[in-house]
Amino acid sequence: MILDPVKGTVFFCLTGLGTMGNISVFVSYMHMFQNTEKKPIYLILAHLALTNIIMLLSKGMPKTIEAFNFGNFLDDTSCKVVVYLARASRGLSICTSSLLTVVQAVTISPRHSRWQRLTLKTPQHILSLLLFFWILNFMISMNLPYYIKSINSVNITQVKKGSNYCYFLPESWIIRWIFLTLMVLRDTVFQGAMGGASGYMVSLLHKHHQHVLYLQNSELLYRTPPELRAAQSVLLLMLCFLFFYLADCFISLYFTFFIENYSKLLYVPEFLTLGYAVISPFILIQRDEHLTKHCHT
Repeated sequence: MILDPVKGTVFFCLTGLGTMGNISVFVSYMHMFQNTEKKPIYLILAHLALTNIIMLLSKGMPKTIEAFNFGNFLDDTSCKVVVYLARASRGLSICTSSLLTVVQAVTISPRHSRWQRLTLKTPQHILSLLLFFWILNFMISMNLPYYIKSINSVNITQVKKGSNYCYFLPESWIIRWIFLTLMVLRDTVFQGAMGGASGYMVSLLHKHHQHVLYLQNSELLYRTPPELRAAQSVLLLMLCFLFFYLADCFISLYFTFFIENYSKLLYVPEFLTLGYAVISPFILIQRDEHLTKHCHT
C-alpha cells in the first residue's frame, strides 16, 4: 500500500523521539534520586519512563519494520517476547500512572488528612509496589505465550488474526474471557484510584488558588509552591493519559464493530497506543525545572 511507507516513517519518528525523551527522563530522575534527596516520586517517574521505553520498543519498532516490509525477522520466541512485553508495558503504564497520582495527592495533602495514612515513607515501599505491578501484569498476560506464533511456524489456515510477523492462534473462549475480565478489573481499579486522587488534587489546588486570591498578595498570586507545581504537572500527565487511553478504546471498538479491514485502511488506534509514551516525557521536561537542567547537562 502507498500509505505503508508513510505509516512506517511516522512510527519511526514517534518511536525514536519518544525513546530518546524517555531515556533522558529515566537517566535524569535516577541521577537525581541517587545524588540529591531520595524522593520516592523520583523512582515512580523513572519507572514510568522505563515502562514507556519498553512499550515504544516492543510496539513501535516492530510496527515500523512491518510498515516498511523489511521481511520477517521474528521467530516464535521473539514474537512471544515482543507481544508479551507490549501487553505487560501497557498494564504497567496504567499502574504506575495511578501510583504517581496517589503519591502526589498524599504529598500535597494536609498533615491531618486521611490521605497521610497512605504515605510511603521509604523508597523500599515504592520498589515493593513496583515489583508487585510487574508480577501482576505478567500474570494477567501469561496466556499470550501459548497463543502467539511466528508466521513461519504456523499454517496460514490456522491463523485467526495478527500482523505480518506474529499471529494470535484461536484460544478457548473461557480462557479469553477470564483474562479479559482480569484486564478490565485491573484497569477499573487503578483508573478509579487515579480518578479519585486527581479529583482530590484538583480540590486542593482550587482551595489554594482561592486562598491566594483572598490574601490579595500579588507576589503569592504568581508564585506556586514546588509541591503544587508538581501536582499540576501530574494532573497534566493524567489528562494526557486519559485522553489517549479513552480515545484508543473508543476508536478501536468503533473500527472493530463498524469498519471492516480497518487495520489496512486506518492507523489511528495504533498511533494512539504510543501517544502517551511519546508525549509524557516532554511534559515532564517542560514542567520540571530540575529535570530540564539535568537533561541539558
